Amino acid sequence: MPLIEFTDKGLYCARGLFYIDPWQPVDKAVITHAHSDHARPGSGGYLCHRLTVPLLELRLAPPPGSVMGVEWGETIVMNGVKVSLHPAGHVIGSSQVRVEYQGEVWVVSGDYKTENDGISGAFEAIRCHVFITESTFGLPIYNWKPQPAIFRAVGDWVAENQARDKTSVLIAYSLGKAQRLLLGLAPVAPEIFVHGAIWNVHQALVNAGVELPAVQRVTPDLPREWFKGKVVIAPSSAEGSPWMRRFNPYAVGVCSGWMQVRGNVRRRNADAGFAMSDHADWKGLLGAIEATGAEKVFVTHGFQATLSRYLNERGIEAAEVKTEYGEDEEGGELSDAGDGGVARTDVDAGEEAVDDGKE
Repeated sequence: MPLIEFTDKGLYCARGLFYIDPWQPVDKAVITHAHSDHARPGSGGYLCHRLTVPLLELRLAPPPGSVMGVEWGETIVMNGVKVSLHPAGHVIGSSQVRVEYQGEVWVVSGDYKTENDGISGAFEAIRCHVFITESTFGLPIYNWKPQPAIFRAVGDWVAENQARDKTSVLIAYSLGKAQRLLLGLAPVAPEIFVHGAIWNVHQALVNAGVELPAVQRVTPDLPREWFKGKVVIAPSSAEGSPWMRRFNPYAVGVCSGWMQVRGNVRRRNADAGFAMSDHADWKGLLGAIEATGAEKVFVTHGFQATLSRYLNERGIEAAEVKTEYGEDEEGGELSDAGDGGVARTDVDAGEEAVDDGKE
């Protein structure tokens, strides 16, 4: 019996009686991070990193006491199976799951990036026998610039808009890039406004002790002149919506790994595109896989056919596995609509409490 099985409910450890990122309700769920394709409502109990706890409480509204938070490297024994969480570098609180039984070690990566963004925790390569990896950007064309270079480009674009008295609207997911942008924009944007979806995540993290630059929520009562020359961060659900009208004149910059492909800026009807992703690029994926020393690699969600074929050609046994993580990613982008059951928080703006996706 393999230590982790691929079932119709998700990744299952039968010996430990738990699932990892299940896409259906189960008794015990170990969660890698709080994006909605990995953390879904209805399970009896959740185990995650301590900084993911407030995010699950925000997004899933679980029963009191059903979410247990642990530190990275802390070992929990579940029915004789050792389980520990380790930094994935994807978003704040994101973790890889290390599972060990009688000396056999499997690692489930969840989503990850290998560049340390200074806020999500540095990715930790974990030695294992079997590694389950994502492949969201598993093509050689995806080769990210270093984060400081991306931030310089964003800052220069904001400065150009400021010189023209334009509002700079940056499109970024509420959990992940929104927090990274706050750090990168500090030198050029002392006052930053955010969409309600980003505000909710921001407050949850700040209340949990995460240090983030101050932001101001966009509300209907704010005078339109307040936004002139300022920076607004919003999820992609706001693009082209009536919510944007209050910022006129404005320019839109999309922060997404998909912006690496020429033509996507035009297709998004954006003024600028920044290839900024919370996922590993091609080189990052290959480096992470090699560092694990894994004898077997299972490749999930993304360009898994390309990556698994390449690994096999290099002598690393690899196989594709279909999951419900990021199921629309190959279409070029994912919707960031809110999770089911979460109430709207701003009737005027049509804002959702959450947003998700794979940009």
